[in-house]
Amino acid sequence: MLRCLVVDDEAYAGRLLASYIEKIPFLTLAGLTTNPIEALLWVQEGRADLVFLDIQMPELTGLQFLKLCGGRCKVILTTAYPEYALEGYEYDVVDYLLKPIAFDRFLRAAQKAQPVPAVPAPAAGSTAAPASATAVSHLFVKGESKNKFLRVNHADILYAEALGNYLTLVLPGQRLVTYQTLKELAEQLPQPPFLRVHKSFIISLDKISMVDGNTVYVGDKAIPVGETYREALYQVVRDRA
Repeated sequence: MLRCLVVDDEAYAGRLLASYIEKIPFLTLAGLTTNPIEALLWVQEGRADLVFLDIQMPELTGLQFLKLCGGRCKVILTTAYPEYALEGYEYDVVDYLLKPIAFDRFLRAAQKAQPVPAVPAPAAGSTAAPASATAVSHLFVKGESKNKFLRVNHADILYAEALGNYLTLVLPGQRLVTYQTLKELAEQLPQPPFLRVHKSFIISLDKISMVDGNTVYVGDKAIPVGETYREALYQVVRDRA
């Protein structure tokens, strides 16, 4: 869980980002302020892991804040001025969000701030390859423009639903529509933890909250289980019981 601090001299803009933070499971709102001096004290005291930082502020600009911050936490810049992007990246910021900020763009920036899990070192004398060398933990899906591709981590996928030659990938707080069939997606995903339970649905077994007869629940979403897929699902559930 990343403790987030929102710093913006426009109260409305700050409240919008705070509402976005509350929708994302791996973020928690630690503070919201219009005062960059107060925010700097929070960071220096180690009370925030990630700061959403406006650039144009009267007492202390975002770039001045970055200099004083000294890399004590991760920072995502938020501004209406694209000309500051290059200088911001010189301070190794996580991302640069241009206002007005849409939720899906905010989520992608937040995902970049997630810590990368450490890969355990192999035991002495072991000849096994590291997990990172043998397993792929993500896939890329086509975006809305010709040469745009979005990275999706396997661990974030709740379920996928077919829409003809398109499909919807459902993630926490986000839905991605991409030009791909469910069959093609199934060939890309590891099984387990993914399992096709209906001609129109693939689910993550790790995200199941309940199985009730011919219905499986992923969170609050009720998903029908097709007859041809039913026994395979029941077998997995029995094996994990």
